Amino acid sequence: MNGGTEPVRGGRGGWSRRRFVGAAAGTAAVATVPARALAAVPVEPVDAPEAPAPTPEPSGPITPRPLFLGTYTSAEGGGTGIGLATYDPTSGRITGVGTLTGVADPSYLAVHPDGRTLYAVNEREGGGVTAVRLGAGNHEHHVLGTRGTGGAGPCQLAVHPSGRWLLSANYGSGSVAVHPIDGSGALGERVELVTHSSPAPGPGQQGPHAHQFVTGPDGGHVLAVDLGTDTVYTYRLDLERGTLTETSRASTRPGAGPRDLAFHPGGRYAYLANEVDNTVAVCTYSPTDGRLTIGEAQSTGTGAGTSYPAQFVVTPDGRYAYLANRGHNSLTRYAVEADGARLRLLDTVPVAGDFPRQLALSPYGNLLFAANQRSGTVSVFRVDPVSGGLRLVGEPFASPVVVCALPL
Repeated sequence: MNGGTEPVRGGRGGWSRRRFVGAAAGTAAVATVPARALAAVPVEPVDAPEAPAPTPEPSGPITPRPLFLGTYTSAEGGGTGIGLATYDPTSGRITGVGTLTGVADPSYLAVHPDGRTLYAVNEREGGGVTAVRLGAGNHEHHVLGTRGTGGAGPCQLAVHPSGRWLLSANYGSGSVAVHPIDGSGALGERVELVTHSSPAPGPGQQGPHAHQFVTGPDGGHVLAVDLGTDTVYTYRLDLERGTLTETSRASTRPGAGPRDLAFHPGGRYAYLANEVDNTVAVCTYSPTDGRLTIGEAQSTGTGAGTSYPAQFVVTPDGRYAYLANRGHNSLTRYAVEADGARLRLLDTVPVAGDFPRQLALSPYGNLLFAANQRSGTVSVFRVDPVSGGLRLVGEPFASPVVVCALPL
């Protein structure tokens, strides 16, 4: 999405401007695209912040780990389902092993806390969410079923830490949904749907556009980031019934277009990416009532022009944060200071692809994966445990119109 100025339209699979896929993207879907030259961004020399020891890297025999890839199946040159791959947890090398078909437009993925079930949005006009039971081998996965989200163009989803509820955000209709998860990992019928009817849409927006729906660190509150209304909504989640009660709202400056929120592991701070005005903000979070307070806008380090920041990730030790910049084709590195209360811009690094839509860290935090939608590639970076520096691992892995890479 390049600013959220168009609602979801009809057509095959419910096409939307949010996909931001041009005709050329399909023909280049499996080509490795060199990163374009980045605008010079002056930053002061910095030292690594003081912090606890970094998370240890894998040791002992190295066993390939699963990697799941989300795509658009209705896009020209897109995939045919959920991409199946493995990665070396030390080197980061990716090996493709096939595709799980039968899942329509699985653009975003999440895994159950027990690691046995995978969930995908079906980003179509008649939105859905699909559960996939994971088997011991790549040919043993099977689809458990799909449930409607009650809205258009669901773009992100998350599993509540209890493993009992699936949260999804309907971008096209500006609503959030809750589905129950049974003991097998399968989804029940939707138990809650809330549409963001106020405040009025921000400058240039035609309506609400819920982009993310995540659980707060306390587990009792869930937060919905809405790009269209420039608002982050906090709801209390009834852990027995799955119903939502709004408790507070936090507003960005008009026209910021908040897209993605990532929490610091300490639980008291979060980092917000504002897609439309190319800024980020440090937010304070109150675990007692779930209230979010949004701080001052800060630079993405990408200079002048349109950057479309997409997603934040924070290292497991809480020392560094990384931001994907789609228009700039780069990753911004921040030092996290004052126990999470400050972000200090360090540098930007070319992503070695085109339009990095999503980021994910491996479980140990030693590898960073970037899904590059327009080039149809996944870039992998080694994360330096001391400096947080990023080093590209080999050539990016080709995967058609890849918009999500989920390493387990």
